[in-house]
This record gives sequence, structure tokens and C-alpha cells, in this order.
Amino acid sequence: MTNKRVTVIGAAAIPCGRLQTPPESNLRLQEHEVLAGCVLDAIAHAGIGKEAIDAMVFCHPRPYTEQLYFGTFMANYLRLATDGVVMEVVGNGMTGGLAFDQAAQMIETGKADVALALGVNFETAVASAEHMNRSMRATGDVAFHTPFGFTPISWYAMDAMRYMHETGATRAQIASVAVKNRRHAALNPLAQYREAVTLDDVLAQRPIVEPFGLYEVPPRSDGAACIVLASEEFARNLDRPYARLLGRGFHHEGAHQISEVPSDMIGFNAAVRAGNRAYQEAGVTAQDIDFAELYAPCTIVEVLVSEALGLTRRGEGAAQAAAGETALGGRMPICTSGGLIARGHPPFITPLYSFVEVFEQLTHHAGERQVPNATIGMAACELGNYNAALVHILEAAA
Repeated sequence: MTNKRVTVIGAAAIPCGRLQTPPESNLRLQEHEVLAGCVLDAIAHAGIGKEAIDAMVFCHPRPYTEQLYFGTFMANYLRLATDGVVMEVVGNGMTGGLAFDQAAQMIETGKADVALALGVNFETAVASAEHMNRSMRATGDVAFHTPFGFTPISWYAMDAMRYMHETGATRAQIASVAVKNRRHAALNPLAQYREAVTLDDVLAQRPIVEPFGLYEVPPRSDGAACIVLASEEFARNLDRPYARLLGRGFHHEGAHQISEVPSDMIGFNAAVRAGNRAYQEAGVTAQDIDFAELYAPCTIVEVLVSEALGLTRRGEGAAQAAAGETALGGRMPICTSGGLIARGHPPFITPLYSFVEVFEQLTHHAGERQVPNATIGMAACELGNYNAALVHILEAAA
């Protein structure tokens, strides 16, 4: 069995926002048409034709998508025959990362020279009550969490309260993450919320779950994205910049959301272990990372994940964010795309947007938000209250 090097040679996405049209609309925006446009843009960006594609790994669409067997439907719509695989993967917020991971494995094992990781997420025209039941309330233990109204945002709110209690961090320091991400999003044409906000603006928002206000939790978002992966042999022949996959790490704690077994609720052990494995495989350390795209639905999650991955010091992530260390121009830029709370959060494909940002940064096509001399970048995604984490490290290649 071969063990080929994996690269990213192209990427495309639509701006996050409210795009889904209600079923009763006279003219409806179709998910497959939007995603097909992303595919065409991505392969054009890569400088290849669709006949080069050997495999397609789709993010399973949201339950609101009428078309079942979506991946094979898309293969037909694109008139794209493949010898590798056409499949869908699902893993809640980790879905986009798993799609990328599976596409990479197709290349590593020699089953494909070119593979797509792609997906579309439409959800914003669905009634709030239905969306809450399908995407929030029932993700926890339906016998243990759901009857008490326990949702992911409330878990993260408890993390924030615990973090402030243990570290002495302030509410304002945590809220500064939202200010920083809005500033980044203002430079990103794919971002849903591009208006700058001040710290006073963030702190003045109506409460969602104490201590979070409106600007510190993720919006409902629609989106579509496509990442083109290829073997390095294939990428070299294109004679254009690409990004090389250096390492990946995964860990699942064997717990579902918040477990009944006591644990360090702000330690995010899964991210620690997944990050260490990714660093080891890549042959780098946290100090070698030039920027990172983190799956952070709330301000506190960005703080805790940055600490777990060694990008900021334990107990100091909020303070370092408030000091500008994690902003563009700072020591360790985090979520240069604007992150989930500003760029947008179409959940099943959110990690694909992270790979779009990493690819643009490493090929120096990020425009005004470009990290100078970016050489090594990270994309990380998670499940639940960080009971699982998946981390990828990539580097720039000429």
C-alpha cells in the first residue's frame, strides 16, 4: 500500500448568511445548484478539469434537506464518474473535518490522485423551535440532558463561569474575542457579520445564557464549500502554490457531551491529546504555528481550545486575547477568517471554511487579513463540550 503526501490545491466557498428559502416560496434557492457552483469555482482555482477528480467525500446535509442520497445525486448533477468513492460522512460539528480527513486518506492510500471534500448546509428558513430540537436539545443525552433544557451553549456558559472562577479572568477579557473576530471578519468577503463592534457593544447585548450575550454565540448560517485535495506528485505538475498536509491528530474521550464522570471541564483533554498527536506527526511544536482556525462556537471555546493546543498559556488565553496577542498583527493570530461567531457557522460544513482560510493564508491569497510570511497553519474542529477533537496541520509549498 502506498503512502502518498497530501496537498490542498484549490478551495471555494460562498459567503455565509441567510440564504435558504422557505418551501412555500415561488422561487427557491437549490442546495445542489449552490454546491455545484462551489465545485466549479474550486477546480478552476486548482487549474484542473472535473475529469481529474477521483473521489468525492460529502458532508452529510442537514436533516432539513429534502434530497436524500445527496452525494450520489450530486455526482449525477455534476455528471462526474469516479473510481475512488462517492460518500457522505457525518459527525455533527466535526463533519467537515471528517470529510477532509476521509478525502486525505483516499489520497494517502493511493486510491485517488484528486479528491474533493465538500458540502452544503442550509438551515436558516427552518422554524426556530424545530431547529432547536434537531440541532441543540437532542444532541445531549436525551434521557439525562434534554429534559432539563441543557444545550451546547449552556455547557459552554458553564465553562466560562468555571474559567473565570479558576483563573481570575474577567468577563470583558473573554468578550474581547468577539471584538477581535468581528475585526477579522470585516476583511473577509465570506463573512456573515462584517461590521466592527466595540467591547462596550459586546457587553451591552441582550443575554443568551449567562455570561454570554448575543455577539458571543454563533448565528444560524447557510453556506457551501469545496476543498480540492491532491497527491503531491499531482500538485507539483500544476506549477502553482499549494498547501501540504503535515500531520493530523484525533482523540475521543469515550464520553458523550457532558459526562456523569467528573472531569476538568476547562481542560479540553481531547484537544490536548489530538493536538499533541498532530504536532508529533507534523514534526513541529505549538511555537511553530503561524496562525490557527479553531472551531469555536462561543468566545470561551476559542480561549479554552487555544490553551489546550498550546497556542496560548493555560489560564491566560482570555488575557492574551484582550492584549491583542491572538489578533492579526499579534503573536498568534487565531480565527483570521472571523471565526464561527463572525464569519458564520453553517455547522456541518463549518470546518471546510477553516480549510478555505488555511489554504488562502498559506498560498498568500488572504488579502488584507494575510498573516505575513505564513508558513504553517492549523485547522481544528470538535464535538460537543470537547469530548472529541480533530486537528490538522498544513504548510505552504511553492
